[in-house]
Amino acid sequence: MIKNNTDLLTLDRQIVWHPYTSMSDPLPSFLVASANGVNINLATGETLVDGMSSWWAAIHGYNNQVLNQAIIKQTSNMAHIMFGGLTHQPAIDLCQTLVKITPHGLDKVFLCDSGSVSVEVAMKMALQFCHANKQKSKTKFLTVRNGYHGDTFAAMSVCDPINGMHQLFEKMLAKQLFAPAPKTYFNESWQNDDELTELTALFAQHHQDIAAFIIEPIVQGAGGMRIYHPHYLKACRKLCDQYKVLFIADEIATGFGRTGKLFACEHADISPDILCLGKSLTGGYLSLAATLCTTEVAETISNGEAGCFMHGPTFMGNPLACAVANASLSLLANNQWQQQVSNIEQQFNKELMPLINHNRVTNVRILGAIGVIETTQAVNMANIQQRFVELGVWIRPFGKLIYLMPPFIINRGQLSQLITAIKTVLNEDNCFLN
Repeated sequence: MIKNNTDLLTLDRQIVWHPYTSMSDPLPSFLVASANGVNINLATGETLVDGMSSWWAAIHGYNNQVLNQAIIKQTSNMAHIMFGGLTHQPAIDLCQTLVKITPHGLDKVFLCDSGSVSVEVAMKMALQFCHANKQKSKTKFLTVRNGYHGDTFAAMSVCDPINGMHQLFEKMLAKQLFAPAPKTYFNESWQNDDELTELTALFAQHHQDIAAFIIEPIVQGAGGMRIYHPHYLKACRKLCDQYKVLFIADEIATGFGRTGKLFACEHADISPDILCLGKSLTGGYLSLAATLCTTEVAETISNGEAGCFMHGPTFMGNPLACAVANASLSLLANNQWQQQVSNIEQQFNKELMPLINHNRVTNVRILGAIGVIETTQAVNMANIQQRFVELGVWIRPFGKLIYLMPPFIINRGQLSQLITAIKTVLNEDNCFLN
């Protein structure tokens, strides 16, 4: 039975629970009919320029024919097959490519379901590594404040416990160690190592209990869109080496070119022991993630008491997801992602950076294809979302942050439309909370 748009939205409001939204008083949802390129086409006829890449994943835009065909072709062979005892070429090809393009030393690949699960896998790897090394007291994780690593339970435990989204679950979460967030921004000069004092002290005091240190390299995403100095990341790697603590890099949001480097770790010229990838791995088509590790980590776990790594998702190595991921990585290279991201960054610097002088703006942060406006007041989510739609764009702010992470294929006119929409709402009081 075909329903009209009003009926569909009524049903949606009654029975569909959207992320971070109340069911008793939900934020409005906008019905999407289709999407192509950088455009989201609403069922009501409006076309919106997408500034979010569907939560940072759709780097090639929508309805890409190369990615479409990769899925269609793979469907004719098999849509899914269990990965226990069986394997297939799309997964093998993907793992080979990931080993080739990621930072040096990451030679083993564990495929999993989503970014949050890749963090869970990384943490379990660290714990099993320590257990196999007869270091059973190493059960804690060290991280920094303002971080975000996902919504599953282990991942929640290493998100910021004060300013994060998971205070409700505090009593049920494992208690981890938190250092102050990095203070020096990416484009500021590094003055001294004072901001490393507390982090160094935590390593020194607790290293015998720490299984791993975990951090989002260079860009702290959903925890505040903070872009910090590469020297800090380099110092973290040195501390892990000094105190023999595993280093986990969460590049779920930053991986595959978003920061201007293929992986954000490259800004500091470091390589982690364990790397988490997700989001844009498939170009935003299907949920797929990967956790990479060194040979030492993999062999130590495999030679331990369990004799294997104790994790096995049902949809691990899904052939459809692996096939489209292979196509996405090929497209990334063929589209010359470096030039695409550089063009976006240059336009951000020219058109977005001047908003630093607006009386409602406290900070503007730009790196690669990431542009962030921090405002003096928190946004009124319902009002500002409606205004963005009226202005023909899709931008989804949170708190005091209005940010852009557009698809890499965006053109100058489309990016200008996004920036102009931000300029417009900054002048409208009803888009912000008092």
